[in-house]
Amino acid sequence: MTIKTIFLDRDGVINEEVNYLYKIDDFQFIEGIFEACKEFQLNNFEIIIITNQSGISRGIYTETDFQMLTKWMVREFKKRSIEILDIFHCPHDSNSNCKCRKPKPGLFQVAGIKYPIDFENSWMIGDKETDILAANNAGIHNTILVRSGHLIDEENTNAAFIVNSIKDSKKIIMG
Repeated sequence: MTIKTIFLDRDGVINEEVNYLYKIDDFQFIEGIFEACKEFQLNNFEIIIITNQSGISRGIYTETDFQMLTKWMVREFKKRSIEILDIFHCPHDSNSNCKCRKPKPGLFQVAGIKYPIDFENSWMIGDKETDILAANNAGIHNTILVRSGHLIDEENTNAAFIVNSIKDSKKIIMG
């Protein structure tokens, strides 16, 4: 049996955009994230976070720093009865020739190997065009760009929908 998944980018979708975020003190959840994720789960979606973290390869923070922040973030979701199925991250910078850095689909492909994901009925919510392209390259065409992170070229996006924040995505996904 396959699982429907909501793939979430982290920075700009789950939390306020902060360049090279790795400190808990700098982490601020975006308004509506918990309510949206709760609604997703009530509608039988699993939640997976897909995030580029080039600060690791740039030496700004370590893999351990990233993991500590991630564990804290997951605990915050759990406190609100929200389960994050998994988190996949790319530690490489944009000059890398890796297969995992969005817009390449590698992180989605790894998730699809680990879990029986129904890509056709899954969604990607991101704040950059690279999030959308990575999802499209992995076979996910249900895509939402949120205006809560980076500036968006709304006339030239491949996203199926554009909303102000994650809280607005509930209406689109749930109909």
